[in-house]
Amino acid sequence: MSDLNPSEAQEDSFISHLVELRDRLIRAVFALVVIFGLLAFFIGTENIYTFLAQPLLNELPKGGSMINTDIVGMFMVPLKVTMAAAFLIALPYVLYQIWAFVAPGLYQHEKRLAFPLLIASVLLFFIGMAFAYYLVFPAVFHFMSGIAPKGVAWMTDIDKYFSFVITTFIAFGIAFEVPVVVILLVKIGIVDIAKLKEIRPYVILAAFIVGAIFTPPDIISQFMLAVPMCLLYEAGILVARFISRPAKPDDNTEDDSDIMSDDEINRALATAEEAHRRQKG
Repeated sequence: MSDLNPSEAQEDSFISHLVELRDRLIRAVFALVVIFGLLAFFIGTENIYTFLAQPLLNELPKGGSMINTDIVGMFMVPLKVTMAAAFLIALPYVLYQIWAFVAPGLYQHEKRLAFPLLIASVLLFFIGMAFAYYLVFPAVFHFMSGIAPKGVAWMTDIDKYFSFVITTFIAFGIAFEVPVVVILLVKIGIVDIAKLKEIRPYVILAAFIVGAIFTPPDIISQFMLAVPMCLLYEAGILVARFISRPAKPDDNTEDDSDIMSDDEINRALATAEEAHRRQKG
């Protein structure tokens, strides 16, 4: 039998959770450092930045190049790009550590909901980034190079380009999470399918407003963010319709088999009265 009182047992449990959290954070950071070292050693920070900048480099005029206006920018910017790439590669392992820490405190039905949504959210975030890199960037940079005034050298600072890319990646990555949000809202009962269909016009308007805020000031990138958001919203409604459990028509009706008949009630009362008399005797 344990000699700990309830308060001491609770404190011991809290400390054990803190120790587990520390261990999982150390594992996540260690994985991030290892992946960063491998990328820097085998690929090179300069090559990783060149890959990131390739959509812009392809659209620069002949003889054009990117520039650096910061003294340490030539070293720090490729380093930051490599760190961001290492974080993205390590993200599944980091999320696994978070899941392993949180999962024991969840009910079974919560695990069945949370784990697939976690996997889907990571995949959709990566798909959003790939969509921005392979489709949005070439279209936007081609448009920008076509409207540059004659005699103006179109160049950009490498640090500003990195900030632009990260902002766009985050915007498209979050935008592609729309189906996960829709499914989650339906599953926890905040909204239903009918309400989601009813607010569809407002969602479309909001998608174009988000596209105007978080993309460059051109109509192409705005549409390339807003249209996928609208399509993903419809996809979320479609998936939520299949995975949500419809209410049964007789959920609120009483089952006749659970209602005692008059004879059963009388027999139960007689049995209880007989037991009471025996107890008094």
